[in-house]
Order: sequence, then structure tokens, then C-alpha cells
Amino acid sequence: MLLERITITPASTNSTEISDAEAGALARTTVNLFRQWNISDAQASTLLGGLSARTWARWKEGNLGRIDRDLKMRMAHLMGIHKGLRHLFKEPARGYAWVKAPNSAFGGASALDFMLRGELSDLAAIREWLDAERGAW
Repeated sequence: MLLERITITPASTNSTEISDAEAGALARTTVNLFRQWNISDAQASTLLGGLSARTWARWKEGNLGRIDRDLKMRMAHLMGIHKGLRHLFKEPARGYAWVKAPNSAFGGASALDFMLRGELSDLAAIREWLDAERGAW
């Protein structure tokens, strides 16, 4: 039996691109997540890469608008952080509280303090730390 030659692989397509529909779902979920984390509007703006107060207010009302690539990636990391916490803590409230709790792994600062430095790489670092803690690597 002859096998067909593979011409398209996930790596050769744009399969990792977050679609507009997926971005909308991420945005709605981010609004809900930030409510659970008890994030202020100013903190939300920082975590979302400087999203304006007006745009954030519209998001909370369900009016999303255009979402750029950087913002899609930020939200993807936030969902990865949320997922990691859900794996580490059986009780969701403990995971929500962990975000603001002092942590020796971050020099006594909280994960939120670390993420509020504002860089995309800060979100990625917290996500990677949680993935390592839960043995996902």
C-alpha cells in the first residue's frame, strides 16, 4: 500500500492563529476571569497591554470591537494561567486567591504584581511557571 505524500502540516499552515470568533470568546472569558480575580479597571488595562478605559468599559458591556494580535496573545496566556490554576487547585476560589497572594517564587510579590509589570513576556513567564509546577512540560 502506498502512502500519500504529506504536503500540509500544522506547522506549515497558520493553524495557531487565533480567529476573530475565538478572540471574542477569549475577551468575554477574560472579563469574567478578571471579575473572579477582583481586578481593578486600571489593572485590567495593564494586563491587556494598555487597553483604554473606554474600550475596557465596552468589553464589560459585551461590545468587543477589533482585537489585535498582541491582545489575542495576552488573553491566550491569561487563559493558560487560569487553566494551570484550575489544575493545581481543586477549589476554584483558592486558584483565584493565589493570583494576589505573596509568593516566595516571585521574591515575595504576587503573581499579579509580576504580571502588572505589563509585558507580554511577564504573562508568559507566569504561565510557564504554572505549567512547570503542574508537570505539564
